[in-house]
This record gives sequence, C-alpha cells and structure tokens, in this order.
Amino acid sequence: MERQNSMRGALLRGMALAALLGVVACAERPAPQFLAREGAPAQDSENYQIGPGDTLGIFVYRAPDLSVEIPVRPDGRISIPLAPDVPAAGKTPSQLARDLEQRLARYVREPNVTVMVRQFFGPPARMVRVVGEAAEPVAIPYRDGMTVLDVMIATRGLTRFAAGNRAELVRRDPVSGAARVERVRLNDLLRNGDMTQDVPLRPGDTLIIPQSWF
Repeated sequence: MERQNSMRGALLRGMALAALLGVVACAERPAPQFLAREGAPAQDSENYQIGPGDTLGIFVYRAPDLSVEIPVRPDGRISIPLAPDVPAAGKTPSQLARDLEQRLARYVREPNVTVMVRQFFGPPARMVRVVGEAAEPVAIPYRDGMTVLDVMIATRGLTRFAAGNRAELVRRDPVSGAARVERVRLNDLLRNGDMTQDVPLRPGDTLIIPQSWF
C-alpha cells in the first residue's frame, strides 16, 4: 500500500510539474502576429477614401431590397432605393455607411448598413496616368510601392512609334501644385533591363511617352 501511495504521489508531482512547464512555455511563446493583406488600399480599408468609378457593395441588414452593388458616379454620388444622391467620394466605407443609416432611418427601423469597395478606382489625386505612345494608355489607382515598370506592364508596353528613352515623368507638388519633370529611359528599362530607370511613383504622377521623330 505504501509503495502504491508513493508511486501515486510521484505521478501527481510529475503531472503538476508538466502542467507548470506548459504554462511557462505558453507565457514565453510570442503572440501570433497578424499581417495586413498585401495590396490593400492606403491603405487599410478603414482609411481608404472612395472615389468616382469605384464599385460599392452596400448591404442593409434585414433589408435585401435595399442591398445593391453600384458604381460611384463621376459626380462622386451614389443612389440606392430610398436614399438618392448620397455623396460618397472622399469618404471612407465606414463614413458612408453611417451616412446611409441616417438617410434610411426615416424609412427603416434601426438600419444597419455595411459598405464594401468591390472594385477600386480611387480619387483623382491618387491616380497614376500614362499617356502618349503606350500600347494601352490608362489611368490606374496608385498603390504603395508602385514603380514605372508596374504601369508599363499595365499598359502592355510601348507602341512601335514610341520614343521610349524620351519619356517624361511629370510630378506635381501636393502643396504648391508646381510641376517637376523627370526624364525616364523606358527603352533601356524594357529592352535592356536597366533597373535604374524603374523609378518609384507617387500619387498623381503622369508618365508622358512621346512619338519618335522620323
């Protein structure tokens, strides 16, 4: 009996020690880190400012007839059932949701609105434009880390008439509005792999690609 009690006591002490070590290990283990999704706008979605051309998904809880997916008009407004001509451009999705709740409160008891940006276009001040002899001139939303090579991929390169090494990057000061022009040698970048020409871009930049002289 004494031997059994001794073995039982040793077993209990071992279990207690294992539990204590487990608690210490958990305390020393760092908490998991949650990283933001790469490519999210400015941006996390709570800070993203809606712009003309964005497509919004608007969900009104318990009101499926009011839930829609619509684009933001060029004037920066949206219209949904019972809430026409609501200003959307320049607001975050959360701000727009609260505005819609106030509009719908006249007709719906305690409306609960969620706004999701389905397709991003962005406000004009955050657009990057490529004009001239690009295969597909475009205006695309700026994203963090964007470079000249990114926009050239988006425009599918140069036309056969492009003077790529005479391209100009026009950048305006956000405060004074003064324009500064920087030469970019696109032929060297695209054909020769000269990565010194892969210039980082900023919101509002315009890349101008002239036609070659004959």
